[in-house]
Amino acid sequence: MEAQIENKYKKITIIVSIVLPLAVAALFGIKIPNVEPLSFLPPIYATINGLTAILLMTAVIAIKNKKQKLHETLMKTSLVLSLLFLVMYVAYHMTSDTTTYGGDGMMKYVYYFVLITHIILSIVIIPLVLISYTRALSKSFISHKKMAKIAFPLWFYVAVSGVLVYLMISPYY
Repeated sequence: MEAQIENKYKKITIIVSIVLPLAVAALFGIKIPNVEPLSFLPPIYATINGLTAILLMTAVIAIKNKKQKLHETLMKTSLVLSLLFLVMYVAYHMTSDTTTYGGDGMMKYVYYFVLITHIILSIVIIPLVLISYTRALSKSFISHKKMAKIAFPLWFYVAVSGVLVYLMISPYY
């Protein structure tokens, strides 16, 4: 039964893991003309990233304290928040010009390092999170835990680095 559930979601995981980053990349090339820029979104989606990081950490604490239902709720909420972030992020970039980092010196290198690792890992975590989630759905908790040990720190980094990227670029909006 567990294998059937995992296999059922395997194709979906593969498709989403490929299509989602490609769709986001394609949407970056599309600018909606004659639409007011959604310049109010960056602080909102940065806050969503921060909240996601808090929920992820709280979910780990919950499961370590054997609070499975709370852990499940926090993880589902984190998934929803991540999806909400993505929708807002794409909407912002489809209506606004790209903001370039205006700092110089060492901070410029720090900014680009955080930004590039954030972008790369945000793509990497998609299949890891989905696999971990489907293993939990199929009640394959041993394999779920193995995958979560990989997915969690990367997802946490993406959430925290998203806040850092916003804080570092916000003076240049």
